[in-house]
Amino acid sequence: MQRLKTAFFTFLCLFLATGYLQAATTLMPSAPQVSATSYLVMDADTGKVVLSDKADERFAPASLTKMMTSYIVEYELDKGNIGKDDLVLVSEKAWRTPGSRMFIKEGTQVKLDDLLKGIIIQSGNDASVAVAEHIAGSESAFADLMNQHAKLLGMDNTHFANATGLPAEGHFSTAMDLAILAKAIIQKFPEHYGIYSEKYYTYNQIRQPNRNKLLWRDHTVDGIKTGHTEEAGYCLVASAKRDGMRLISVVMGTNSEESRAQESQKILAYAFRYFRTHKLYGADELLNTAKVWGGLEDQVHLGLNEALAVTIPRGQADQLEATMDVDKVIKAPVIKGQEYGAVRVTLNGEDVVRVPLVAMENVSEGGILKKIWHTIMLFFMSLIS
Repeated sequence: MQRLKTAFFTFLCLFLATGYLQAATTLMPSAPQVSATSYLVMDADTGKVVLSDKADERFAPASLTKMMTSYIVEYELDKGNIGKDDLVLVSEKAWRTPGSRMFIKEGTQVKLDDLLKGIIIQSGNDASVAVAEHIAGSESAFADLMNQHAKLLGMDNTHFANATGLPAEGHFSTAMDLAILAKAIIQKFPEHYGIYSEKYYTYNQIRQPNRNKLLWRDHTVDGIKTGHTEEAGYCLVASAKRDGMRLISVVMGTNSEESRAQESQKILAYAFRYFRTHKLYGADELLNTAKVWGGLEDQVHLGLNEALAVTIPRGQADQLEATMDVDKVIKAPVIKGQEYGAVRVTLNGEDVVRVPLVAMENVSEGGILKKIWHTIMLFFMSLIS
């Protein structure tokens, strides 16, 4: 009898301990206190914002502006409109631009590749103006181009007045918009992204360090850009990758170089500790097969336009559920990539994401007799239903 009681007590302890451990995996402390006017942490793959405050409020972005300047350079390089070895003539305006600089000289010609490094690593205002004039003819025309790109990226609360981030009326952005821009820089032009992690750059025999202190403190951080003006305070957009998960952090309006680094570390550490990204389906993965009416083929394969991943609190992956809603009637012709339903992912009954379910191939119309027969069948099916 005593053995039975002991065994039962042991089982009860194990049961309670197991329950406690399972519960503990879902526990999450409140978000950290952040000394910044605005901040945000976003998953770079899913776009999921896991932590934010005043992320849609407009503030002066200071040299974070140069993220768009470098983005446009990378965009134009990718299109073949300009080349890394292009020689850029340095104007008097570029040479005289105040603030941080890479020390290019008026009247000289500088390789575009050097200017791009000067913008990203040294935060050169002179380099930014030189590039703007080279690409668009003038800095004001380049600012118009910056705003066009911002609109295309969905940066709805951003307006640029110059290529540098020097104080100007009507020059503003938000933590959210800057995270969207960072995501585009990382994903669209990976061949250039390595520049953002370089710690030093030497031009004109002047060696300058990258102002992003996290590049020295955290080996998982590999970008992106710092900024500072009296109006904007000290700002930093950082990105780090750990265990296959990449996060983007934005802090705006901190009170020192040290503070922007510490606050960025704080929110990145919290997000990496308590959130996880799970890849659910690949872009070319077959998810369903649906009937096609009046088609040369009787079926069509359905999948996704791009890979699907979700970012959720750690320890909750087993509570994810995915359902597929497929159109009841799919008629030929079927166009590859066209939407014929949706994949819906929920966590504890609440929607996490909903993405289109699309055709993975074309299905042409069938012969006239088949089309007539299927039309008759659909008619009688509609009467029954």
